[in-house]
Amino acid sequence: MVKETWILQFILILLVQYCYLASSMEEKAETAVPVSFLSPPEGNTTFLDGTTWCVALAGASQIDLQNALDWACGLGKADCKAIQEGGLCYEPDTLVSHASYAFNNYYQQNGNSDIACNFGGAAAVTKHNPSYNKCVYAAPGSVSSSAPTFFKRTTSLIWWKVAAILLLFYLRS
Repeated sequence: MVKETWILQFILILLVQYCYLASSMEEKAETAVPVSFLSPPEGNTTFLDGTTWCVALAGASQIDLQNALDWACGLGKADCKAIQEGGLCYEPDTLVSHASYAFNNYYQQNGNSDIACNFGGAAAVTKHNPSYNKCVYAAPGSVSSSAPTFFKRTTSLIWWKVAAILLLFYLRS
């Protein structure tokens, strides 16, 4: 019984220390003063030069465009529903048009950085809005990121709850 109590106390102390450190690190990160840069981080030029889009290069080879389009709509997780048959951006039914839509969707999801608009040299950033008719290309802020913003706070809150439950069990025994 003494050994079990000692182990429970040790675990409780570790959890409380972890919760304290995690919450204090979050507070420090939230109160940090942002540093201004003259050049944008990660190649993001959206806030300097206005809105940007990513489009396929007309001079790129058909094989390169098709491979990049397949990757963007597959592993890249771009939303390619609009370029499927019957979608708002299906017409014109050309590889350059479909690739441009997929490339831009991926580019917007990934922070508008230059690296997110490379596709093996088959794409380039433009300031010209490629939207046409009812086909609206995503713009900065119109496509959500896949990472939830509340994850850090939720994780910390869970650890505090676990620590409280263990403390209650400890006090009961």
